[in-house]
Amino acid sequence: MTERYSVQSAWFLVCLSMTLLFGCEQAAKISYPPARMDATADTYFGVIVPDPYRWLEDPDSNETLHWVEQQNELTERYLTTPAREKIEERLTKLWNYPRYSAPAKRASRYFFWKNDGLQNQSVLYFQNSLAGEPSVLINPNLLSPDGTISVGSAAYSFDGTLFAYGLSQSGSDRQLVKIRNIDSVTDYNDLLQWCRWPSIAIKHDDSGIFYDRFPEPNTVPPEDEFNYCRVYFHRLQTPQAEDTLIYEDPENKELGFDPFISQDGRFLFLHVSHGTDPNNRVYYRQADSNAPFVKLLNENDARYDFVTNVDNVFYFQTDLDAPRGRIIAIDVNNPARDNWRTVVPQSSDVIDYAICVNNQLVVAHLTDVHHRLSIFSLDGSFIREIPLPTLGTVSSLSGRQFDTEMFFSFTSFLFPPTIYRYDFVTDRLTVFRKPEIDFDPSPYETRQLFCTSKDGTRVPIFLTYKKGIKLDDSNPTLLYAYGGFGNSETPYFSVSRIIWLEHGGIFALANIRGGGEYGEDWHRAAIREKRQTAFDDFIAAAEFLIDRKYTNPKKLAIIGGSNGGLLTAACMLQRPDLYGAVVSIVPVTDMLRFNKFTVGRYWIPEYGSPEISEEFKALYAYSPLHNVKPGVEYPPIFVTTADTDNRVVPMHAKKFVAALQHNAAGNNPILLRVETKAGHGHGKPMTKVIEETAGFYTFLFKALNVPYR
Repeated sequence: MTERYSVQSAWFLVCLSMTLLFGCEQAAKISYPPARMDATADTYFGVIVPDPYRWLEDPDSNETLHWVEQQNELTERYLTTPAREKIEERLTKLWNYPRYSAPAKRASRYFFWKNDGLQNQSVLYFQNSLAGEPSVLINPNLLSPDGTISVGSAAYSFDGTLFAYGLSQSGSDRQLVKIRNIDSVTDYNDLLQWCRWPSIAIKHDDSGIFYDRFPEPNTVPPEDEFNYCRVYFHRLQTPQAEDTLIYEDPENKELGFDPFISQDGRFLFLHVSHGTDPNNRVYYRQADSNAPFVKLLNENDARYDFVTNVDNVFYFQTDLDAPRGRIIAIDVNNPARDNWRTVVPQSSDVIDYAICVNNQLVVAHLTDVHHRLSIFSLDGSFIREIPLPTLGTVSSLSGRQFDTEMFFSFTSFLFPPTIYRYDFVTDRLTVFRKPEIDFDPSPYETRQLFCTSKDGTRVPIFLTYKKGIKLDDSNPTLLYAYGGFGNSETPYFSVSRIIWLEHGGIFALANIRGGGEYGEDWHRAAIREKRQTAFDDFIAAAEFLIDRKYTNPKKLAIIGGSNGGLLTAACMLQRPDLYGAVVSIVPVTDMLRFNKFTVGRYWIPEYGSPEISEEFKALYAYSPLHNVKPGVEYPPIFVTTADTDNRVVPMHAKKFVAALQHNAAGNNPILLRVETKAGHGHGKPMTKVIEETAGFYTFLFKALNVPYR
């Protein structure tokens, strides 16, 4: 005990002297909080893998807590500059404008979220007609003094009289489900526990809800707390203990079941999934029946997303024999595959998603990573394309099968999210709500270019910057990508990015493989043993920006979160010479133990398993934690995580930073920030968002030596 405190006291004296040095550009090498190394090691297929920081996996030990406290103090000192105050002030001003979601209609009622500007959480409103007076349905800001309770899952009843919602605390994936009477704006006493981002389906007769949940604590081993998903029916105003078990599959404990009801109220469906595998199954039965579920699609051979049904004909979006997507119709009275009918065939563009409104199919296609919005009849005949204002992204597409109107949000890099209403009767697209923000986009422009990856693949890059920029390799540039789980990174507006653009910065988004920008083939090109492909694409994008004289390695920063945090960490280790700064947000870094924590095992379809020899080799080859080399001068890096992140647990960031701080040469800062009462990102209060974003940009401006005016 005495020795431990003497080490800490010595470190405190070093830190005290460093406060005088942090204001200087050429500071002495930073002394980091001591992190104990022990002899812990694992053996994988004959390979001994040391894990000296295993103790940091325990978030509640005194040793871990003290080390985290010291890391946060170090980071805070580094970021405490006059520029940070100005950045935070500018961000606060930029974010202080009303923001709306696209309305969702149920019967004659419209529901929408609104944030007045700086509210920690958006507020849910409803109005009884499109021109009616809005009323508050739920204000999450009143649920906690610091704004750390948010609404996660949400469902409205068919007649617009019930609202079921899940409450998340401090960004947790766990949710507590409640039910609210919309007419009286009061909650029933119903309280549903043990849910994790549940799917909620309200019966059309308003008698209750179908929902999925996990076992009660202490009824299964700790490693199974997110296994054995079950679907229940909860009858309104009864105790949860009386809920009726609707479906379970204890023989396949890792399967997840998401219930939903067809818009005509006739059928209860289960979307059956295994982790993050894009392939899924679909079961169904009559909503009012106790009969066994019909396993309509049970081969797990493709992705099947239910679009709508007309009586007994079910429409699905699928990538079966169509990696860029098609829409098919299945008559469940004749469900043999030979009887399936292609309604909207695969084309050169990707079907991103589709819904049914006005008894027509509304299809969002991706064309070189930007959306087109088209309408087809239910027999597949093309009707029209809805013109969009510029190259950008359509999201929150909202409408029901028998509605004659729909709403959606449209955004692009220089186009703040704007809500549009489309009238099917008049074929008119009108602006429904337009934001007013303290930003003039006219001096800026966006271009889409293409770089060539290591294997010759053409990879898109969007660039946004001030018009007339000089290609003299001097521009501070921020490169972002995600590249995983089939997620498509389409053009989007970012308030925080304005800070960067206003100071002559270039923002670059690379659409690397692993995403879904060009369909399922694009995704599968960078999964499991082929993960290195995503890193190669990202490195190629960085080299492209340098070769084309947009920037140089000392002015190029990279940023990514979650899977994107893994991306930036791995690419920094593979090519430290390419970057002047790195931001890695809630990253996955221990690729040999990611499957042992919370929901990590569900990522095995994406990353592969360290328990399989060939996949272990691939994981070990790029795992950031295991590829930190001694004596290398890594670029300045800022790593963040959150103490309540139960998706990517904070041990990933902690162990990675400990390894970097111990091994890296040179004077570049290696910083860790562990946020409190903030999970993986969802539901983060606006105060925390502004504070965190100001920290990122303070770090970037300082690391790249860009003066903030």
